[in-house]
Amino acid sequence: MEILDASLDRFYKLAYRLNKESDEIAVPENVLGKTAFSVISALHYLHQMKVIHRDVKPSNILINRNGQIKLCDFGISGYLVDSVAKTFEAGCKAYMAPERLVPNQKGYDIRSDVWSLGLSLFEIATGKFPYPTNDLFKQIKSVYEDDPPKLPADRYSPQFHHFISKCLEKDHQERPNYVQLLQYEFIEIHRDSDISKFAKYILDSETESQTPEPQNLANIE
Repeated sequence: MEILDASLDRFYKLAYRLNKESDEIAVPENVLGKTAFSVISALHYLHQMKVIHRDVKPSNILINRNGQIKLCDFGISGYLVDSVAKTFEAGCKAYMAPERLVPNQKGYDIRSDVWSLGLSLFEIATGKFPYPTNDLFKQIKSVYEDDPPKLPADRYSPQFHHFISKCLEKDHQERPNYVQLLQYEFIEIHRDSDISKFAKYILDSETESQTPEPQNLANIE
């Protein structure tokens, strides 16, 4: 069995802890891009097997010191019938797409996982979940009624802004599928990135007896 070192939920929190005194981005775009490519590739493979994951979130994405990224926890994955899934309770509501929160919806497709991926990458990039976390009703209401979250205008590349905005389209029919996402410029730029040095620095910081000297994490490639 393959063993990885940490979930991205833990990983990005470590990165932000190490970067707390800096104005630089804690998780660089090449790491975000590599993550996006790895997860989309896994989801695309599942789709070819007529399976939908349904629980994409930072704690279900793993990373190791070599910079390898894997999607995990297929316990609530489901089979697609005519490309549609119909079980609405499966998954973590916080990361569910708007169409999965509608009781009378007839079904949903793989683009619901595209929303979950976009929301996960938004959280990893900014260091915080963009919806209310202390009230599930308010959270669901915000996802369904409010405009999607937007990245800070001056912090990220146009390619990443475009990628996130398309993943977080409220109308699932406007969201891209996996084949389309793999052709986005953001993915093309970062799909072959070597993020091992950054991954090792972040993960080793947890095992050191003393926290490493703060560095500009954006320059660790």
